[in-house]
Amino acid sequence: MKKTINAAIGGCSFTIDDDAYNALESYLTKFRASLDNTSGSNEVMDELEMRIADLLKEKLGRREVVDITMTNAVIGQLGYPETSEPAQEQQQYQPEWSAKPSHKLYRDPDGKQLAGVCSGLALFFGIDVMLIRLLFLIALICGSTGFWLYIVIWIIAPEAVTATEKCELRGIPATAENIRRFTTSK
Repeated sequence: MKKTINAAIGGCSFTIDDDAYNALESYLTKFRASLDNTSGSNEVMDELEMRIADLLKEKLGRREVVDITMTNAVIGQLGYPETSEPAQEQQQYQPEWSAKPSHKLYRDPDGKQLAGVCSGLALFFGIDVMLIRLLFLIALICGSTGFWLYIVIWIIAPEAVTATEKCELRGIPATAENIRRFTTSK
């Protein structure tokens, strides 16, 4: 018989067994210690907890209790910050599968001139933002196609607000280190 705990992670309630809770608490404590109380460390921890909650929801499926296997898989997917754990200890948490990071189109608020459409498209396709802007300008000059296309993408593509969305825009995994990088770059 295992002891279970009700825990709030990233604003979501989970039933988690004692071993998994201790592993997750240890991971979050080590990650918090690596932040050194920098400005925005609370935002980084909030983003990390929301990402953990999202990953746990995916892994739960029809199960009701988060176990140590799921917790280790989530920790392995997120990884430790570069300064807190030696590579040898990280190896034990690596999952047997490797998840390919999702790649989604968002407007980029960090490199925007007007609405971030061109910057978002450039990051999504991996090309220079000036080329995208030039193509929109040519389409605008040749007939108002560029203007309407820009407006449609502006309406359809959401702005990448969270660190996880910024990682998805760039097609990189939403690891703990990447979440920290995009949260502190605000």
